[in-house]
Order: sequence, then C-alpha cells, then structure tokens
Amino acid sequence: MLKLADAMHRWSPGEGAGATDPRTVLEASWSEIVGPQVARHSHPARITANTLMVTTRSSSWSHQLSLLADSILHAMAARIPDCGIERLRFRVGSLPQRASGGDPPAPRRMSRRSVAGRAKAASASQALDRFRREVEQLQGARRSQGWHSCAACGLLIAPEEGTRCTTCVVADDDRRMRTVAQLLFDAPWLGFRGTAELASGLQEEEYERIRAQLLTRWWAVLMAARDKGRLSADGRERLIASSYVLLRSNVSPEEIIPATVRGILGDELHDLIYGK
Repeated sequence: MLKLADAMHRWSPGEGAGATDPRTVLEASWSEIVGPQVARHSHPARITANTLMVTTRSSSWSHQLSLLADSILHAMAARIPDCGIERLRFRVGSLPQRASGGDPPAPRRMSRRSVAGRAKAASASQALDRFRREVEQLQGARRSQGWHSCAACGLLIAPEEGTRCTTCVVADDDRRMRTVAQLLFDAPWLGFRGTAELASGLQEEEYERIRAQLLTRWWAVLMAARDKGRLSADGRERLIASSYVLLRSNVSPEEIIPATVRGILGDELHDLIYGK
C-alpha cells in the first residue's frame, strides 16, 4: 500500500491554467487529503480570503470534521504550501454529483494503489480515524526529512523556512503595518524611534514606506475636498489634515504654528478646513 505521504510527495498538478488554482487542486486531491470515505460526504466548495468553505452532507459530518480542522489544514498545507488557507468553515449543502457514482476521482499522475489498496471504511467514525492516522503518518514522514513546527502556529514547515511559516510572517507584517499606520495617525510626532518602541520588529525602511503611503493617501483625500469646495459630513478631513501637517513637518503639536499649517496645506485648503 502506498503511504499517503508518498502519494502527496509524488503527485503534482498537470499543465494548464486551472491546475495552479488552489481550489481546483484541492478538489482534485480531496479524496487523498481526507480519505475517500470522508470525501464522499464533503466537498471543498470555495475559498474566500484565507478561509476554505467545505460543504458537507449533514450537520453530523460538519461537526465531526470541525473537530479535525487542524489535521485537515496540516494535510492541505503539505499538499499546497502556498494556498494561504488558515481556517475552515463547514456548512450543510448539496454535494456535486459524480459521474461514476463511486469514490471521488484520484488526483492525476498519482498511483491508484493509494486508494484501491485499502478497504472501504465501515462507518464515518472509522473513516475519520483513518484520516487522523494518515495525517500523523504524513507529519512523521515530514519530520524525518527535517521539517519542524512553526514557532507561532505549529504548522509543519520545510527546514529552509526558518522558525515561522510564510503565513505567520505575512500576518505579523500585516499587524505591524496596521499598528504603525494607526500610530502615525494618532501620534505622528513620535517619529521612527517612538513608533518602533510600540511596533515590535519595525525597521526604519518599513516605517518610511508606510509614512510615504499614508501621506500620499491623506493628501488625495484633502485634495478631493478642496476640489469639491466642501468637507465630508463627518468632517474627517480636519483630523486627516492635523495628522498630515504634523507628519510632514516633523514638529511636535506644542511647537506647531499657524503659518506652518497654512504653508503645508495651502491657502485654499487651509481656509476650507479652518476658516479665514
């Protein structure tokens, strides 16, 4: 019997535009990821952002599979490392009809022994237990090849990936960017050093990039108000103008003078926001 780990390692999607689509690959390999018995009662329906929606035959199947969500995510990450799926959602619905009426088709270019060589599970519980064991075998095979757990989420990652998986690195970068953007709006006078104390891992190059992006975005909002000759109903341009001036001038709020504000905003925009 061909081990699941070997089957996953040998199989790769065929040529064509759809072969690299994560949902297409998942649909083609679903039977090998969760086992044919489980695959008959579930289907990877769609991917929204970083969430895979799985359609199941009944609420009982949704509940049982939700308990194995982490194992399914590990199996999917081993098959499609760059799929970007971080969580699963299950809902009861109609499953796609299969022309043969039997097991879901095996992935292309994969040995048939992985499916045909094992007996049909007698129950859903047995199928789920089999899936759990196969995931453990896969993880064991990966660890023997030097794979290790991500320090943040525990997902098995290749030796060359360092201590954290790509998903966690991207998530950390995104959180840091949001934190820096909020600090630049709320306390633009902090500068790089003050902001770095509150945003762990921030580098000066990244700070300057975010700063430049915000200045460009804020200026576009202010120019739109100037061109219209009026402010928004909520007056958000006043808050944006305040942060914009402080961030552009690098002057603390206590030291800013009206002439500096007018010089940065220009007469027309200054009078629109603050009056003559």
